[in-house]
Amino acid sequence: MQYNEPPLQEISLPVLQEAAVRLLVLREDLNHPEIAGNKWWKLKYNLALALEQSHDTLLTFGGAYSNHIVATAAVANENNLKSIGIIRGEETLPLNDALTFACSKGMRLHYVSREDYRHKTELKFIDSLREQFGNFYLIPEGGTNDAAVRGTEEWGRKISRIDFDYLCLPIGTGGTTAGILAGLDGRKCVLSISVLKGGDFLKEEVDTLTKNNFQKVYGNWQLLTSYHHGGYAKTSEPLLSFITEMKNKHNLPLDVVYTGKLLWAVLEEVRLGRFERGSTILAVHTGGLGSYRSSVNRE
Repeated sequence: MQYNEPPLQEISLPVLQEAAVRLLVLREDLNHPEIAGNKWWKLKYNLALALEQSHDTLLTFGGAYSNHIVATAAVANENNLKSIGIIRGEETLPLNDALTFACSKGMRLHYVSREDYRHKTELKFIDSLREQFGNFYLIPEGGTNDAAVRGTEEWGRKISRIDFDYLCLPIGTGGTTAGILAGLDGRKCVLSISVLKGGDFLKEEVDTLTKNNFQKVYGNWQLLTSYHHGGYAKTSEPLLSFITEMKNKHNLPLDVVYTGKLLWAVLEEVRLGRFERGSTILAVHTGGLGSYRSSVNRE
């Protein structure tokens, strides 16, 4: 997969000046035209393993607006592989932009009920998929597995070369936070902003991932769970207005699922005085943008 070196964008706002802190945004959303943000890093070694094991098909899971479904379809297409997306819920026509894009990249969509989808990690359910579709390389929902954490750890080491004091990033499954913590190896202060309602369980998820993959549990990070705006893929009018303002006034495109909530949280924490005066905050733009993001799943 090609990789474009992402720029750093500095944001200037009165609230930052009053707090005497500097805010930089790592524009990882620009690292690839279709496999952008953290998805590039989470899929890098999954793709390598699939090719090494001579698989010709990638199969993964996601909701109808899944950024991961989009990225997996693009990765498979770029590498002449087939792809299958197991989609939560019933088919709704016309397809939304995310699934239209996935189909344009050759992904075969298979819909399962929300009840059946809950069994997606169980061996019996996976075996039934192999009976139906044949052999495939399995990538879990959100892309988080050992191969993904290996990629995000590499990303964390790359990020560690930037000059900053605090790192802020969104969290949905924990794979990105776990890998970046390992790449930073206990350095800096990391804040992970949960985009899920009731996301407190993510602390244990991240600690388990770092313990299993790197034999360490890191103490230099904190999980913030009050900036979800109603839950995963939910939004609010203030958040939508904030996203519009950031795009129009600062030329910073954000999505409603991850990065909008991230930047909202960072600025709220600045107002609350969390960050030491004279410090530099690095917010990681993890992608999630595109025409397929024009609709929001409000279920």
